[in-house]
Amino acid sequence: MILMIETTALNCSVALCDNGNTIDCLEVRDDKFAHAEKLHPFIEELLAKNKLSANSLKAVAVSMGPGSYTGLRIGVSAAKGFAFALGIPMIAVSTLQMMTDFVKESHQANVFLPMIDARRMEVYTQRFDEIGLATNAIEARIIEPDFFQEKENKILVFGDGADKCLEMMPSNYSIVSGIYPSAVMMAKLSQKAFSDGDFVDAAYFEPFYLKDFVAGAPSTKNKLA
Repeated sequence: MILMIETTALNCSVALCDNGNTIDCLEVRDDKFAHAEKLHPFIEELLAKNKLSANSLKAVAVSMGPGSYTGLRIGVSAAKGFAFALGIPMIAVSTLQMMTDFVKESHQANVFLPMIDARRMEVYTQRFDEIGLATNAIEARIIEPDFFQEKENKILVFGDGADKCLEMMPSNYSIVSGIYPSAVMMAKLSQKAFSDGDFVDAAYFEPFYLKDFVAGAPSTKNKLA
């Protein structure tokens, strides 16, 4: 049994995987980013609901990003805690790859373009071909007209950053709505990594932030003159 954790975006999501199949999931999508509050209670509830103890877990998998800096740190910290406490291996799953594999199960296209919101008009994205293989590196891109270079291929755009494309997309691009990173998408990649022994070192692993965290300037609104 593999515990799967996904916290890269607004979803706080946990699931259990058995032999490559998702057997149960708990998640909430909250604009207030309730990951720190919800994640560990969700894990406890999920195990109890399925009459499992933490000691029955064979591995823990975490969605590695890119995505929210805070969300990633919360998810990875939780995964490391389980790996160390239980002495089980830790698996890191590409968020964009798992989204693509999920969409590819029910849609056909020449190109798949998952997009994770990176604020304003920016997204984290990567291009995948018709069989789901990445053809470039993950990048942060600003959505503007010259982003849409391909004029012939059938291209599917999806993820919580996809709506930024609506007013600029050529006719060969289309959006698959309602696709957000979720732990239910992680089962096949998690199982393959487990079977292949493709683990990360919990002591040194860092999520794929892509961009450095930049803290906002402290507010002076309530300071006395």
